[in-house]
Amino acid sequence: MKSISFDTTNAICGALFVATGAFFAIQSLGLDLGTAVRMGPGYFPLVLAAVLVLLGAIIFIQALRVEGEPIDPFAWRGMLFILPAPVFFGLTVRGLGFAPSLFLTAFIACFASQKMNVFFAIVLSLLLTIFSVGVFSYGLGLPFERFGPWVRF
Repeated sequence: MKSISFDTTNAICGALFVATGAFFAIQSLGLDLGTAVRMGPGYFPLVLAAVLVLLGAIIFIQALRVEGEPIDPFAWRGMLFILPAPVFFGLTVRGLGFAPSLFLTAFIACFASQKMNVFFAIVLSLLLTIFSVGVFSYGLGLPFERFGPWVRF
């Protein structure tokens, strides 16, 4: 008899998707669903939850068909640089303004990778900042300060 082998990572991921989708589907049933023509506030969350359950089931079934690689150790470096970056942006965007806050946020997040060096982090952060200011400030005309009161020129 053949032993059961499965991909642990995908099995856990699929189970989490199914559980999360089921939770939100149950929660959306408390809202008015309406009909497909006249949707209520619970219709769209129920449809998204059903899609999430379906995708989770597909991932879980696929995990039972193949043997996966062992789960790697936890990536502490990524957690220490990626999680504080948006918090830093939120705390400094009003004082520094959009451009300096975005540059520093991207610069902090760059070091989640062990392959990143300071030169490429500066170049990447600068390009991201120029692109974002161009799109959001000039292209879309969003009303935010490019440079805040802490860095007036």
